[in-house]
Amino acid sequence: MEKQYRYFNRDISWLSFNHRVLLEADDDDLPLYERINFIAIYSSNLEEFYKVRVAEHKAVASGGKSEDMTVDEAHELIRRIAEIVNAQLEDRIRIYEQKILPGLRDNHIIFYQSKREIEPFHRDFVHRFFMEEVFPYLQPVKIEKGRVRMFLRDKRQYLAVQVCSAETGEVEYYIIKMPYSKLPRFVELPRQGENYYLMFLEDIVKANLAEIFIGYEVDCSYCCKISRDADVFVDDVPSESMVEKLKEKVKRRKIGAIARFVYDRKMPADFLAFLMDAFSISSEELVPGDKHLNLEDLSSLPNPNPEVKPLIKPAPMRLAGLDGKHFMYRRIAAKDLMLHYPYHSFDHFIHFLYEAVHDPFCKEIMITQYRVAEHSEVINALIAAARNGKQVTVFVELKARFDEENNLATAELMRKAGIRILFSIPGLKVHAKVALVLRYNKKGEQIRSYAYVSTGNFNEQTAKIYSDIALYTCNKVIVEDMHTLFRFLRKEVEEPKFKRLLIARFNLLPELKRMIHHEIALVKSGKQGRIVLKMNALQDLAMIDELYRASEAGVKIDLIVRGICCLVPGESFSRNIRVTRIVDSFLEHARVWYFGNNGDPRLFIGSPDWMKRNLYRRIEAVIPVLDKDLKQELMDMLDIQLRANWKACWVDSELRNIFKRTPDEPKVRAQYDFYQYLRKKQEKDIES
Repeated sequence: MEKQYRYFNRDISWLSFNHRVLLEADDDDLPLYERINFIAIYSSNLEEFYKVRVAEHKAVASGGKSEDMTVDEAHELIRRIAEIVNAQLEDRIRIYEQKILPGLRDNHIIFYQSKREIEPFHRDFVHRFFMEEVFPYLQPVKIEKGRVRMFLRDKRQYLAVQVCSAETGEVEYYIIKMPYSKLPRFVELPRQGENYYLMFLEDIVKANLAEIFIGYEVDCSYCCKISRDADVFVDDVPSESMVEKLKEKVKRRKIGAIARFVYDRKMPADFLAFLMDAFSISSEELVPGDKHLNLEDLSSLPNPNPEVKPLIKPAPMRLAGLDGKHFMYRRIAAKDLMLHYPYHSFDHFIHFLYEAVHDPFCKEIMITQYRVAEHSEVINALIAAARNGKQVTVFVELKARFDEENNLATAELMRKAGIRILFSIPGLKVHAKVALVLRYNKKGEQIRSYAYVSTGNFNEQTAKIYSDIALYTCNKVIVEDMHTLFRFLRKEVEEPKFKRLLIARFNLLPELKRMIHHEIALVKSGKQGRIVLKMNALQDLAMIDELYRASEAGVKIDLIVRGICCLVPGESFSRNIRVTRIVDSFLEHARVWYFGNNGDPRLFIGSPDWMKRNLYRRIEAVIPVLDKDLKQELMDMLDIQLRANWKACWVDSELRNIFKRTPDEPKVRAQYDFYQYLRKKQEKDIES
């Protein structure tokens, strides 16, 4: 009989990760505004979680079809999520009110939290600012159940106001949308002495409600907001219809089903009940929040005090000689080149593209697009290549959630420039981050060409904050494999064969299983079995079972998983598995896999996590690292991350984040120590 294993629910596991993000705001050793930023990141993550994951569960709970859970299971999961989130929000309130606000005050930044706190010397300013700057944009709407229907926009913050008529004594309710598109969320007030002052825009409105409701007594007011279902499903749409269908569905995202109703938890029960009835909100959709909502906006909180210093993050390194002619070509021709963003500058890839633009032997450039920056330098380089006579092919994945509109716009821009655009494949996402430069001599014979495989997107903005790895190579076999992959995307081959690249839905899963089984066989023959897997998420139960069986056989396994991890450590079947989580200045985004192979290690980097969607429903690309020095570099990186005792924690069998801090050991901070490692290596290269 098959052994029964245990797994974490993916959403409950993700909540554990997001709580780990929040705990960075609780770290007194971090600069104040860095801690504030982690509250913003936690809040932004939670917003997207409700708009996508919880919205999906609510659809099932309402009778929608699901292969993974029943209606009752969906209701139970929503209940568990609400319980966990409510506990985390209590933590967020504690950190914000007991640490962040006092920390700001200690640094002479007074952040008013209510009208009662406003000092006499600011009252005239607040009133004047309201009347001149805010009042013209406010449109109070009376809430009348059964008579007037009002639609609450997604993610907008509203102020619900209860007033009492001075004439009739009747209680009335109004809703006011905050005008954040017209005005800043945070207003800087005049400085007094050594103190600087900030105020939420909604608090300025609250302080002046009497100016709006003439002839009424304002009883109370509370902030609230709606999060709506943001999922856009177009997998069942033929390619030729996908663009128009996607445009239609993206427009409808703003009016999706309610995923959650967040409200000030101090709102009285009768007030809340009135709003629930008026806006058809169910109890499952309720999420009690703080007095101030949309705290993801804290990422733009002004820092008026120049004495409050930001965190100094490592500056991206540039390889010596980058500005020279054909520098990237020559460097890759001499030896495979591996770069680590953001420790290395993404300018190297832009430079690589422009070398192809001006190379007379370059005839064709092929690249995938999943998420690109607005006003993208990558897109500009591809347009320049097309205008310079190169044949440019871009596979645009339209189904990249929340990037659909940008991808549609950039696709149209490229199409007008003469670039061949390939759109999404029905039922399949292309998540591979690959590029290919094909070169031919005057006889039409292919000469040295270049392939690029990365763990991250072609996005110069996220390349500054995501920790990713890219490999440049002119290895003929890999170039041929890459060409085969693009020919498949162009529908020129139906059953592609790959020799070196591992491509999801073709040879990736069989090869992964073979390597795991090989480590098991080594242990059974009396040798050591060793696996280290670094990724963003581990969810596929079939692959988790493979790791459980390897652990039971005695293979030593380390997992460095940033987010979702459905594998349960600390059990009898996982006694040889440790799970490490790293949260620091940069978002850990790289996927790196190490298999010991009896002293001749095999290492890989690529785009997929071990999620069902990545392994079975996407095109993902993984490249073996063949160069001995680069293999050692990756092993050193993994070693630093596993030794890290600051900003790193273990995940235990109850999904708790167990910090590794030990006072007797030297501090190891993985991201900053690896940056120093790369810098020293570069200095040695320059010297030699």
